[in-house]
Amino acid sequence: MQRNLIVTKDGSHTVAIPEWEVSYHSVYGAVQESLHVFIEAGFRHWWSLNENASQCVVFEMGFGTGLNALLTTLEARRRQRMVVYETVEAFPLEFNLVEKLNYCYALEESFWQPVFDSLHTCEWNTFHPITNFFSFKKEKILLRNYSPSQPVDVIYYDAFAPAAQPELWTSEVFEKLLAMLAPGGVLVTYCSKGDVRRAMLAAGFHVEKVAGPIGKREMLRATRAEGRRQRAEIEQGQS
Repeated sequence: MQRNLIVTKDGSHTVAIPEWEVSYHSVYGAVQESLHVFIEAGFRHWWSLNENASQCVVFEMGFGTGLNALLTTLEARRRQRMVVYETVEAFPLEFNLVEKLNYCYALEESFWQPVFDSLHTCEWNTFHPITNFFSFKKEKILLRNYSPSQPVDVIYYDAFAPAAQPELWTSEVFEKLLAMLAPGGVLVTYCSKGDVRRAMLAAGFHVEKVAGPIGKREMLRATRAEGRRQRAEIEQGQS
């Protein structure tokens, strides 16, 4: 499978697969997309609802370039709160391609380059204390074979688009993801297709459309409906 490094419109890199006509991130800006979809709409949104939590458990579907993990590492440092991060990647990038990615430079965080590199070079299938606030584990398996070590608070669903990998956007897949989430857990994805939203609803998610990143009008955020009810009941009991 041929994979090519390309420069997106915000100056940050992504990787394209010509055979599938897909790229790992938006050509309108890899960093801006990841910040908007996964960090702002997912990670920060969850923390806004759980301000007193001591840690957040994140699962990323598709480790890919490692950009989402890097950005979450930086967020964990900023918040001084523990993040447990698990991810799967069946087809990891070759390191000679990884070492060309310019994310730390684009973020003006060159100090973090060794940390970014370690996300790619660390041993598979075991947790690593990447920083004092970031514990990281990656597994080289397919999603269907994955089981989380504990209930997940935030899911970054960053699979390739449905046109390239339709098998990853079915109601059966979203049922598995729903079962992984802790009450009140959040799933975010860049995709806003009607078929995907209906698959999420059929799986039992509460789904909302939110503003998308540059170049995309909308994205989807899904939550465990029972988590929402539980919070409402707690709030009513406290009133």
